[in-house]
Amino acid sequence: MPTSRPLRADARRNREALLTTARAMFLGGEADTGVEEIARQAGVSVGTLYRHFDTREALIEAVYRQEVDELCAAPAELLAQHTPDEALRRFMLLLVDHAAIGKGMAEALESIMTTDSPVFDDGRTRMEQSLDQLLAAGAAAAAIRGDVTGRTLLRAMGGVCEMRATNGWQEEAQQITAILFDGLRHGATRAHSAGL
Repeated sequence: MPTSRPLRADARRNREALLTTARAMFLGGEADTGVEEIARQAGVSVGTLYRHFDTREALIEAVYRQEVDELCAAPAELLAQHTPDEALRRFMLLLVDHAAIGKGMAEALESIMTTDSPVFDDGRTRMEQSLDQLLAAGAAAAAIRGDVTGRTLLRAMGGVCEMRATNGWQEEAQQITAILFDGLRHGATRAHSAGL
């Protein structure tokens, strides 16, 4: 059963091994893999798996949460390394990559879509907040228009990222993202020029 206490080093390693193995299997199209095989490939016992995750669905949810955690840690790093508009552009492309991961995990994720898990609502809220942070930085630098919220941009990106996973969909999604980004910059340039 999951606990809020810090894990010992060996328990932490086991948990990470399980998450890494499950993620690789789900992304590799092995969504129906049983917990026994996930545990075997992670090099731990099934009992160890169940000490960390009550159910297979809890493991899937943890893999998805880890993806969202990594995604939503990106804005601070991007803003430290790039101009605000470039940080936003790169994060928008990370959202496309996140959608690709979601498509790879789609079958596995279906098993938690029918539960009361808040994982998807939580994920959307955190992505909106990340976009709000980047949009605010871009607007403050007069590089991005200031009249778009993270929620609005995430909805626009959602339309892009929900395209059918046909051959080349990711490249097309990246092109549409570039058009969206140009629109965000165009409004800022016009507003900035008008204020001069």
